[in-house]
Amino acid sequence: MKSSLSPMGLPVSRDRVIASFPKWYTPEACLQHKEHFHGQVSAACQRRNTGTVGLRLSKVVVVGDLYVGKTSLIHRFCKNAFDRDYKATIGVDFEIERFEIAGIPYSLQIWDTAGQEKFKCIASTYYRGAQVIVTAFDLTDVQTLAHTRQWLADALQENAANSCFIFLVGTKKDLLSGAACEQAEAEAVHLANEMQAEYWSVSAKTGENVKAFFSRVAALSFEHSVLQDLERRSSTQLQVGEGDVIRGSSPESQEGSGLSSLGCC
Repeated sequence: MKSSLSPMGLPVSRDRVIASFPKWYTPEACLQHKEHFHGQVSAACQRRNTGTVGLRLSKVVVVGDLYVGKTSLIHRFCKNAFDRDYKATIGVDFEIERFEIAGIPYSLQIWDTAGQEKFKCIASTYYRGAQVIVTAFDLTDVQTLAHTRQWLADALQENAANSCFIFLVGTKKDLLSGAACEQAEAEAVHLANEMQAEYWSVSAKTGENVKAFFSRVAALSFEHSVLQDLERRSSTQLQVGEGDVIRGSSPESQEGSGLSSLGCC
């Protein structure tokens, strides 16, 4: 596959280049309905004025029950492969994927956590500092959907809810069709709205929606990182006289730049 060179000189495969804002899976459960990057973000990228964003990793943690396909989902995206032989994750594992978003290099650090109870205390120590929490369940097993509430609660013990993007992802979409798929997705969308999460259905076996999902994750976290950086730089202190301080910020920086922008719309 052809690749482009990021501004840092590292090769980025063509399917990791994001020029326009990726679309949601369903408007009934999405974090942001907009179709374009925030105006300030687009302008900053054009000027290459994104601070240190291009040097950072955005941490993504994937949680969920045993056998729901967390590892298969990550392997399909990172290696474009599907292993039919199941191998349980022991503890945690991670992959790093590089992107080029609006001309700026950006990376996701994707953490694959064990679904087994005996590894839960180990895996939970790696939840801290996540920018994105992905709660995965098996579309063919309604119990795994119900369990996502607890998985999310565990992850949020290590992270503030308003500091993370939350996704609810139904796996094994290839095993359902017609009315059965519609019913499973309807239940999942209802729960996603309770969680203030964005919903996606994917298939690691066929690859359906996998690249689109991770592109959406990367774009949302990238945009938020740029807005945070712009907000920090616009709130510099201005000295007036002796000891008097005025905190100045541009009117544009107030639009969509706060952590409240992470919630469902």
